[in-house]
Amino acid sequence: MLKQTDRNGARQRRHQRVRGKVRGTAERPRLAVYRSLTHTYAQVIDDSSGRTLAAASTLELKVGKNDLEAAQAVGKAIAGKAGKAGVGRVVFDRGGYIYHGRVKALAEAAREAGLEF
Repeated sequence: MLKQTDRNGARQRRHQRVRGKVRGTAERPRLAVYRSLTHTYAQVIDDSSGRTLAAASTLELKVGKNDLEAAQAVGKAIAGKAGKAGVGRVVFDRGGYIYHGRVKALAEAAREAGLEF
């Protein structure tokens, strides 16, 4: 019998490994990405105080599909909200996902909109 792979468990283990190295501070918070089957979420988090400074998602933007264009819209939205919160520089937390597809599109759109990481 073949062993079933636990893809989400593997992603969570990768995320914990990344979180051991990536830490958000007040001057340079963490841009965390979460990708579900139906939506894409992004948060700017100050880990030293445990506060979310800005958040954006396809759920809140009411984008029809969850594709590359939707991820780009979330990237632009999170960069705008972070700018309003006084954040210009962040560290990127890919959440255990490969830097590819929706995660990459979100990151590049956030960079183009003025977020530095």
